[in-house]
Amino acid sequence: MTAIRATAVRASGLRLGVMLLVGLLVACGHSTTPWGLRDISGLMPSLDFTLTAASDGAKVQGKDFRGKVVLLYFGYTHCPDVCPTTLSLLSRAVKALGTNAEQVRILFVSVDPARDTLAQLKTYAAAFGPEVVGLSGSEAELKALTKRYRVSYGYGKPDSSGAYEVSHSSAVYVFDREGKTRLLIGPTDSVPIITGDLQRLLSETPDARS
Repeated sequence: MTAIRATAVRASGLRLGVMLLVGLLVACGHSTTPWGLRDISGLMPSLDFTLTAASDGAKVQGKDFRGKVVLLYFGYTHCPDVCPTTLSLLSRAVKALGTNAEQVRILFVSVDPARDTLAQLKTYAAAFGPEVVGLSGSEAELKALTKRYRVSYGYGKPDSSGAYEVSHSSAVYVFDREGKTRLLIGPTDSVPIITGDLQRLLSETPDARS
């Protein structure tokens, strides 16, 4: 009985050791490597909206982009510097993905629907690449979306010709294939950093959190 008991104890200890080792390997399998961009997982709501696509005038919703990594940015076509600079940065980062670029969409939402006609928005978005989608909406739709993602914007005083500037947030939200908010791109982030994190998101399996 003593020999049998000792054998059982050794076997139990071996099983416990194996379980601890497996647990350690699993824990190590979940990468703790920090993201290059700011990780905002769980801090903002998932991608959800109803807007109008500038490409064909059709209504689109956030769920229509499931399966792709999405970059959401707010701006306007008359923007003299920040918007074209940001869209150029995002476009270059996506193009650097090579064939994987088709799995990413840059959603450019106009906060100046009074001047940004669908035709104008379509031409503007297309100038930055096929991955850029121009979107517009009614005042109610726009307010609902900007409130959802805590985006602020305001209109300056028109000059003698009626032209005016629009102040708006410069942040870019990044959503994974399931439409969950994951990262935040800031004005100082570089193309290599953005591309690297986008590639990492594209390589994730469903529900993965690295």
